[in-house]
Parts: sequence; structure tokens; C-alpha cells
Amino acid sequence: MHNHHHTPTPSKAAMMRELLRSRSLSFLMEAHNGLSARIVEDVGFSGIWASGFSISTALGVRDSNEVSAGEVLDTVAYMADATRIPIMVDGDTGYGNFNNARRFVRQLCRLEVAAVCIEDKLFPKTNSFIGEHQPLADTNEFCGKITACKDSQTDDDFCVIARVEALVSGFPLAEALGRAEAYRQAGADAIFIHSKRKDGKEVLAFAKEWGRRCPLVITPTTYHRAVGVDAFEKAGISTLIWSNQNMRASMRAMREVCEEVFRNRRVSDVEPVLAPVQEVFDFLDYDELDDASRRYLPAEPDPASRRNAS
Repeated sequence: MHNHHHTPTPSKAAMMRELLRSRSLSFLMEAHNGLSARIVEDVGFSGIWASGFSISTALGVRDSNEVSAGEVLDTVAYMADATRIPIMVDGDTGYGNFNNARRFVRQLCRLEVAAVCIEDKLFPKTNSFIGEHQPLADTNEFCGKITACKDSQTDDDFCVIARVEALVSGFPLAEALGRAEAYRQAGADAIFIHSKRKDGKEVLAFAKEWGRRCPLVITPTTYHRAVGVDAFEKAGISTLIWSNQNMRASMRAMREVCEEVFRNRRVSDVEPVLAPVQEVFDFLDYDELDDASRRYLPAEPDPASRRNAS
């Protein structure tokens, strides 16, 4: 009997590399736990952004490295197990120096996570949207961190994305471009250029000067109204991250339900807007467990073992 050779499914890291390199704009949607990750995949997105801000918020802490690397990995493990599409993990500053960062990368590879993004700020980091003129990491030190991550990955396709915070910290475009080029030469697979201006102009200016030297990643959290996705695609940007919408949606929805139940002392008013329990069972595939139980459990318990137990 001959063997059917199936084309092996590409690894999640290979899928992410493909997304980053593709000429058309790809989208990553934020998720912060197993359920949100599964929803992102089910809706049809081709990749997931595991946001540090969202994971922290869902755990009830601030986005200032109050969550440890281990707690992030625990969360990401559930997300990776729940999905088949690639995940890019927000690695903040790498949780310390090059040694912490490379250990984090080895653990991500073990979970079959596709990519990590690290930013050139100081540990413990502050969320980019808080305050002005946050200090940046020394360029050479950050280059060493990127190289250490690339040297430590155990999957050749794993991607290290270097996030440039120069514009957010108020530096001119030249500083951002200089840093991005240094990071590219240090081995970064893509550059994430961040900006909190509302008009999106500095991101487009950066993209124009950059000229597709390697893939560019952005997250238009503050400037999504000012610039349409077509303009980003024309500017040669590879990947766009919607970076926190699921977490913010769940925060609002949970609060509204809690308030209504608290006020009215009944759940009958909110039931129509909730996912029915049956939908939960269906979405998490309880039927598969039923089938598996019939396959793996004995049909009738052995009466002898029941006698011994009594």
C-alpha cells in the first residue's frame, strides 16, 4: 500500500513571513486570550497581534511591565493552542536586556509563535500614549538585542520586528530612519514605525523615505480617521495592526451588562444581547469531546471494578 505524501502545512512562522513580504497590505487583529484569538481567526483575519497593552488590561494591570514575561507566555500559549493562524507577540522591550529578550524568543518558538516585536525603549517600559519624550534605548545596545534574538530563534522563519519609538518620543524623522536602518542591518525582519500624531503624515513620510528596504508595520491607533488603508498600501506598508479594539470592546460590553443586571436585579433584559450558551458550546467544539469520549472511554463500566470500589 503506498503512502500518500501530503504537502506539509507551512509553519505559522512561514505564514507570518509570507504576510510580511507580500506586496499587498495584510492585517493583524488584536487578541489577548484564547477566546479572542479564536474569534479573530474565525472571522477570517490572517494573523493575530498579541498586544501587551490588551493582555495587561485583561489581567487588570497597567501596560508598564507589571505583567511578567512568564505571565505573557502563559496567555500566549492559550492563544497559540486555540488557533492555526500566525501570532505576532508584543514583546515590549524584551523584558530586560539581550539575555532576557533571547530567552523570551526561545520560549515563543517552543509555542510555535510566529513573530515577536520589540521596541527601543527602556525597561520597565511606559505605554507610548502616556506622556512625552520618553527616553529611548541606546541604538547599539538595541542592535545587540535584535541580533541576540535572531541568533536564538529555533525556527528559521521566526520573525523579529524592531519597533522604532523615535517619532513617539518627539525625535525628527532622520533619527527614526537612522535607527530603523541600524536595526535592519542588525537582523530585524521588519520595522514597526510608531506614531501618535493624529494626521498620520509622519508615518507616510517615513514610508516614502524607507522605500521598501524591508517590510514596514504600522498601527493607526490615533490616525485611522485621517488616512485610509489604500494610502498605506500605496505607500508600500506591508502590515497593519488593529492593536486594541477587542479588549476595548469587551471592557465596554462587560460594564454595560453588569450595570444593567445590577440596576434591574434580573438578567432577562440583557439575555438578548448575549451569546447563547449553545453558541459557546458550538464555538469551542464540545461535540468533538463527545465523539472522542465514545472513541476512548469504555462503553460500559466493568461491573467487577465497581464491586471492588464499594
